[in-house]
Amino acid sequence: MDQITTVLDVKALLRRFGIVIYMGSPLADYEMWEDELRELYMEKLITVEEFRQSMAVIQRAKIPYLGT
Repeated sequence: MDQITTVLDVKALLRRFGIVIYMGSPLADYEMWEDELRELYMEKLITVEEFRQSMAVIQRAKIPYLGT
């Protein structure tokens, strides 16, 4: 996979493994995505670079929701 720079890129990465998450709250979605990415990385299904880039994108995406 190319560079992961947007939430859509992370969503596409997860979808590659049949993972679709919608919990009704963006913050809850992002936290669940983090859990799934950790599992994929621990199982060596994604590279360390894919993991790091995805987690960075999610961290940036969560910022607007952390104050609520």
